[in-house]
Amino acid sequence: MLTLTVPQKTIFHKISAGQKLLALCVISTALFQIKSLIVLACLTCAVVALYLSQGFSFAKFGARMLWPLWPFVLIIGIYHGITNDIGVGCEIILRMLITVAFANMVTMTTSLNDMIDVLLRLLRPLNWIGISTKPLALTIALFIRFIPSLIERGITMHAALRARSRGKSGWRIVVPLTLSVLNDADHVANALRARGGVWTNDEG
Repeated sequence: MLTLTVPQKTIFHKISAGQKLLALCVISTALFQIKSLIVLACLTCAVVALYLSQGFSFAKFGARMLWPLWPFVLIIGIYHGITNDIGVGCEIILRMLITVAFANMVTMTTSLNDMIDVLLRLLRPLNWIGISTKPLALTIALFIRFIPSLIERGITMHAALRARSRGKSGWRIVVPLTLSVLNDADHVANALRARGGVWTNDEG
């Protein structure tokens, strides 16, 4: 429950968490400066090649993590189709897919401990004003790690509900999804306690 990394080791696991997060920030910023649909399409192909270079199972895992984006792709596509601005719509969709694919790659190949270490360094200035950064770093890291899992679970529950009911009753997954999140939180808390608990001070 404490990790969403892929079980297999890849070349990306050898890159430090800080370098990967920095690269993600640079790539995400650069993408919004690219206005050429051809260049974005080439970059999309490059991302696919990166995933496939680490094996089919790695690429399949990455594709599964991208699947929750399909409603946004559909909405953006329909809207820009209606406004006769398909080119701009394709640019937006490709930017979104590339950015999320890179973000997923960072999540898939970075351990929770490595991510916490990076966050601790980034949050270190807060120590100067007396804020304990270690619990905060752990909270942020866990939040980042569990977002893909929660999205996938919500989609699964919604699909199961639609299979049993023809009406638009997506709100009905709120309660079971909330209960599952609380159950996960309980398991994570137990796992943390078994590992010695969360730090209570910044030194030691």
